Amino acid sequence: HAAFTSMRARGAKSTDIAILVVAADDGIMPQTIESINHAKAADVPIIVAINKMDKPTANPDKIKEQLTKYDLIPEEWGGETVICPISAKTGQGLDNLLEMVILTAEVLELKANPDRRAKGVVIEATLLVQNGTLKQGDIVIAGTAVGRVRVMTNDKGRTVKTAGPSVPVEITGLADVPTPGDEFNAVTDERMARELVEQRRQAQKDALAKMNQKVTLDNLFAKMQEGEMKELPLIVKADVQGSAEALKSSLEKISNEEVRVRVIHAGVGAINESDILLASTAGAIVVGFNVRPDAAAAASAHRANVDMRFYRVIYDAIDEIEAAMKGMLAPKFEEVVIGHAEVRMTYKVSAIGTIAGCMVKDGKVTRDSQVRVLRDNIVIHEGEIGSLQRFKDAVKEVTAGYECGMSVVKYNDIKEGDIFECFVMQEVKR
Repeated sequence: HAAFTSMRARGAKSTDIAILVVAADDGIMPQTIESINHAKAADVPIIVAINKMDKPTANPDKIKEQLTKYDLIPEEWGGETVICPISAKTGQGLDNLLEMVILTAEVLELKANPDRRAKGVVIEATLLVQNGTLKQGDIVIAGTAVGRVRVMTNDKGRTVKTAGPSVPVEITGLADVPTPGDEFNAVTDERMARELVEQRRQAQKDALAKMNQKVTLDNLFAKMQEGEMKELPLIVKADVQGSAEALKSSLEKISNEEVRVRVIHAGVGAINESDILLASTAGAIVVGFNVRPDAAAAASAHRANVDMRFYRVIYDAIDEIEAAMKGMLAPKFEEVVIGHAEVRMTYKVSAIGTIAGCMVKDGKVTRDSQVRVLRDNIVIHEGEIGSLQRFKDAVKEVTAGYECGMSVVKYNDIKEGDIFECFVMQEVKR
């Protein structure tokens, strides 16, 4: 799934028009939503093709209604989204779909010059020509790979000598393997090729440096002052749909004259790798409401320098983001997770309540730390540790690999399999 997510992100960035194919009998699926978000993040216009119209269970009106939740309003309902019912099996509606693509291209004035030297993008093992004409014998730079085109093969497996705009081809002759998503250019001589490769290597270094300075709530005001920020993209994940919609609506209302707040995705459930990839692609901050990232997402966010913020009260999220936009953030306290413990059994003690028999999985648990109760990565309670014991002795801490008994202040709804995430708050200099 992570590979497909990455492919969707690259596809959205390298296309002029996105055709979103939705099965008429299945409706909107998670990968459909993901594709919509990537296309929107890349500002690519979307044409929706409702496929499998030959099936008796096809329900196009249901699809149209579902699409409105993602701001894709059909033209016949007063919106701007082109909807084309089709059947890949019978060929129904395909001519109309192609006509709509051509019409949309004309409206957007999408043009290319076939008489100039070729440029385009690397898609997996293929080069997609976006402008100009690529010819056999051309010197090509793809990312930081360089070589002369020896053989070109088109999408039908036939050898061709030229490839014009919008034509995908596989080529042989590059000295190295380019990275999917890299730009390619045809150049006149090898000296120019070497210069361009050096420029791209420098650009990669600059991009890496810039990635380490991605927008966070801490540097938001500074970037606004420098004129770098015109829009603040956010990704919202919440424990239930109602919270996600309420938070999305509330956050978008705090836009001001300098910066527009735009929620590019609002969903339900734990923060996952797909959310982090979308945030990295769009330069967005991830806002979690009563949810946490899974382990893979947390690692991806760390690698990509994606800022994640977690809240349990909607007004706290609104206040903090609004304060960041005004350069008035209060002293920042960084949450430091010190360990996790898994609940293996529970039992009742009349004077205390529920005691959880736990195994410390990593780090340590301390008596003075705060605790978050997670069930399937959803936060169900956050509070203080009431007691911490090893056998019958009260202790200050228990480290990984040891069992312990724990209670949570004023909370008894603890079940086997729950995870106790223990953390402390440390003030961070801004």
